[in-house]
Amino acid sequence: MSHLLLLLAAIGLDRVVGDPPWLWQRLPHPVVIFGKAIDLMEKRLNSAAFTPEERRLNGVFTIVTLLVVSAVFGMILSSIFRHLGLFGLILEIIVVAIFLAQKSLGDHVQAVADGLLRSGLEGGRQAVAMIVGRDPKTLDEAGVSRAAIESLSENFADGVVAPVFWYAVAGLPGILAYKMLNTADSMIGHKNERFLQFGWASARLDDFANWPAARLSAVLIALAAMLHLGAGAGRRSLSAALRDSGLHRSPNSGWPEAAMAGALDQQLAGPRVYGGVRVSEPMMHAAGRSDAGPADIRTGIRVFYAACSVMAGSVALIWLIALVI
Repeated sequence: MSHLLLLLAAIGLDRVVGDPPWLWQRLPHPVVIFGKAIDLMEKRLNSAAFTPEERRLNGVFTIVTLLVVSAVFGMILSSIFRHLGLFGLILEIIVVAIFLAQKSLGDHVQAVADGLLRSGLEGGRQAVAMIVGRDPKTLDEAGVSRAAIESLSENFADGVVAPVFWYAVAGLPGILAYKMLNTADSMIGHKNERFLQFGWASARLDDFANWPAARLSAVLIALAAMLHLGAGAGRRSLSAALRDSGLHRSPNSGWPEAAMAGALDQQLAGPRVYGGVRVSEPMMHAAGRSDAGPADIRTGIRVFYAACSVMAGSVALIWLIALVI
């Protein structure tokens, strides 16, 4: 269980440093490399020359191949790091931190609140367009604020909790394979004509891989709400997650979003527009407030960071228990 200590160090490093722009302006981020590999295989194996059945099989082959390559590369890195002593431990901490998204996520969502405060609705729309796929021109201030909070909640699960979970379970092979899968889902896991068949396996596997993290993230948000906003907010958060998580179109995203909705006593989700297409979904925590603004975004960020701290404390507790046993 010694790798849990490395995980704690990586969580701390990501919390403080995040993704420094000066570094990734000079070097390609590993996720960018993952994306190029996915794009290369998609262009070769998802052409109109294939039947729908063949495209689905090609999609299965693509994601299985990419996951195996990622896991094997993780094993190779892990072996190399073990032979480098203290320097290897430091390198592994850095690699794990690269695949976490605490500070970068918090900073991007904070930029939405700052945009609203500095430049009004247009500033908020420009900032939120960087983190959500919906049409920002259809959003008023409350819509921009809710979109930012929803993105914060959803990405807490798959950008923070899930990589932490899979590193804790399977080390570097686990976190690299998870990030490859999550990148593939974001690129080809769409239910449109181009990707419906080819991206089917990636979307289904991503749902499976995020199942534990989504539910853990709801518990972490509820605990953070209790610590930061009071026992009532914690109970409301957990109740909303248990009651309303199934209202979301995703089998996983509804858990952290509903938990955050309850924590902030605010309606989230509901009808929205993607690429000119209206998606009609029920509001999660419909009894909450319908208004939202920069102050609510900032409260959500504080809950998010508190949840990250609870997560780190949980990893430390598991390490201590394993040490005693």
